[in-house]
Amino acid sequence: MASAGIYIHIPFCERKCRYCDFYSVTDTDRQDAFQRALTAEIRRRAHPNWHVDSIYFGGGTPSLLNPVFFERLLMIIDRSFHIQTGVEITMEANPGTVDFDRLKAYRAGGINRLNLGVQSFDDANLRFLGRVHSADQARSAIALARRAGFENLGLDLIYGLPNQTVAAWGDDLDQALTERPVHLSCYALTYAPGTPLMRDRQSEGHVPAGEKQIATLFDSTSRVLGAASFDHYEISNFAVAPQFRSRHNLKYWTRAPYLGFGPAAHSFDAPRRSWNVADLETYIERLDRGRLAEEGRELLDDAQQMIETVFLGLRMAAGIDLNAFAARYGGRLETRAEKILPSLLAEGYLTLTPGRLAPTLKGMRFHDSVSAMLTEVL
Repeated sequence: MASAGIYIHIPFCERKCRYCDFYSVTDTDRQDAFQRALTAEIRRRAHPNWHVDSIYFGGGTPSLLNPVFFERLLMIIDRSFHIQTGVEITMEANPGTVDFDRLKAYRAGGINRLNLGVQSFDDANLRFLGRVHSADQARSAIALARRAGFENLGLDLIYGLPNQTVAAWGDDLDQALTERPVHLSCYALTYAPGTPLMRDRQSEGHVPAGEKQIATLFDSTSRVLGAASFDHYEISNFAVAPQFRSRHNLKYWTRAPYLGFGPAAHSFDAPRRSWNVADLETYIERLDRGRLAEEGRELLDDAQQMIETVFLGLRMAAGIDLNAFAARYGGRLETRAEKILPSLLAEGYLTLTPGRLAPTLKGMRFHDSVSAMLTEVL
């Protein structure tokens, strides 16, 4: 079995951001009960034969929790699974929730990769997004993280805000580059159903960025970061060297196995997928009663797995391994897609080399459409 990943969902936030649709709660009084339930879930799903080389604490806002909790939790994970030497252990952190002592304790406790949710270095943008930190706090958190010993430091940024110009987005990128991160995640702003941002979009006076504006900003991102020697290895992700790519997130895109713990967390071990209940109280109640918190599961057939392989593979600059595809699904992708593939190649969305089908920058920009056209003929 390929090395697996572990995802831990920390469901607490100081305040919900206006664009976020990840499951979280702002009532932090249930932290102790959550930690008890999470510990129980990990122990009940222990599998010493699972070789784990990535652990990811996401949320929510993991940096709201005490460093001692993570140190103890990592010890429990180590006893419950086969943790490999050199494991990547990532924590997401909000710049407004950390100080030097806390960051130093996280690092000493085993966290070796920090992902700071900066989103922007412009205070007006941060207010629009509903972030709890300022641009100055973001810069301070980056400096403190370095002092605390985090060399594997990544930053998250968001582009595509209403009326955002290439120059304004370029200022954010330039400021991020001055901080010398080894990884950058640059996401286009999305309007998820049920979020305050979506409600604003449905009201008069709110004009979201258009597709052409988003495309221009996407191309600008790749150009600016490429000139700064960042490798554009996935639609939204850039790294200064292969060893600084997100090992954990690569598992999602390559359909490697992973286990998810915490409310709303998903697990995958082809062809099986399952997910936990997206409610903190129900999650706690079930585990306190000696049950698991699984809400649903599905068994993917070959057609569904083939579609996933294409859809996820074309998110990555490396693309799809055509020989592996043929060995797994009993037919070559080039043959299955012979009606549409020549036009996608001719129009510059994809490149075909011996053994590999990969997206161009244009193909990444129109990923959903390109993937849909390919999967329709499989």
